[in-house]
Amino acid sequence: MMPIDATLPYDDSNIFARILRGELPCKKVHEDAFSLAFHDINPQAPLHILVIPKGPYVSWDDFSERGSDAEIAGFVRAVGQVARDLGLVAPGYRLLANVGLDSHQEIPHLHVHLFAGQKLGPMLAR
Repeated sequence: MMPIDATLPYDDSNIFARILRGELPCKKVHEDAFSLAFHDINPQAPLHILVIPKGPYVSWDDFSERGSDAEIAGFVRAVGQVARDLGLVAPGYRLLANVGLDSHQEIPHLHVHLFAGQKLGPMLAR
């Protein structure tokens, strides 16, 4: 079945697919059977981690439609595990997942940004 947002088809040459294949390095903070988490190379906060599923999913809607229950649960648990492991629960953190062109999704592989390390301000610029 085609992803719901057909404007961003999965591209096996995207940077996250290449990281998953070991073709590009990353500064890993977590890895398990379903996910990989690593530092963003262009951080937008003092701490900026990317968490990606290991499967070829473009976005949340694609993942929720095609991912197995184990993949979905594993990915969600990995995001929480990263936050706990990095000591971010008490001070707080922000999760962001851009989906599609209007939200400025740049890489056609589902990824969650985890921002922390300072007060992050309002959700959206007014």
